[in-house]
Amino acid sequence: MALRQLTPRPSREATVPRVTAGVEPTSGARIIMVERKPAVAKKAAKPRKTAPKSRSRKGAKPRLLAGGNPQIAKADGDAPVQAYIAAMPGWKRDVGRRLDALIVRTVPGVRKAVKWNSPFYGVEGQGWFLGIHCFTKYVKLAFFRGTSLRPVPLGESKDKNTRYLDIHEDDKLDEAQLAAWVKQASQLPGWGKA
Repeated sequence: MALRQLTPRPSREATVPRVTAGVEPTSGARIIMVERKPAVAKKAAKPRKTAPKSRSRKGAKPRLLAGGNPQIAKADGDAPVQAYIAAMPGWKRDVGRRLDALIVRTVPGVRKAVKWNSPFYGVEGQGWFLGIHCFTKYVKLAFFRGTSLRPVPLGESKDKNTRYLDIHEDDKLDEAQLAAWVKQASQLPGWGKA
C-alpha cells in the first residue's frame, strides 16, 4: 500500500498547513493530504513611537526641568549664562538679569559658567563664590562661603559653609545688601576651580 502526499502549489500568502488522512476513492489507497489555508491575520502591531526629529541646536529652545529650571549644557563664559537667563520663565528672567548685572558691576572681571544647569560666578584662581538656581516659586542664590559673610544670609544649607538667599516674585531686592554680600563673597576662597 503506497501512501502519497498531495500538496498544492505554495502560495505567496502566509499559510497554515492542515493535514488530513483518508482513502482515495478510485484506487482505495490511503492518502495523507496537506492543505494550505491562508493564515488568519493577526492584529497589526502598533507602530513604534519614534522620537521627534531634533531641531538644530541653534534654533532649539532650552528645555525646562522641574521647577522651571532651564536645562543648559555645561560651558564656561558669558554666553551660556546669558542663554540660561534668557530661558528663565516669567518674572524669574528679570530677576536673573538684575542679579547678573549687579554681580558684573560689583566684581569686575568675574568669571562665569553654567554647571549642573545653574549659572556660577567666580574669580579665577580663587574658585566659585555664587550660584543661581530656579525653583517653582523662587530663585535661589547660593553663597558657597556664606557663613563668612556679614550679616549672614538667612537660608541654611546642609553644607556648613553655604548659605542661601531665596528671592520670591514679590520680594523687593535690597541691592545694596546684595552687592555687599557679592563683594565679600568674591574676596573669600571659593569652591572648586573658577
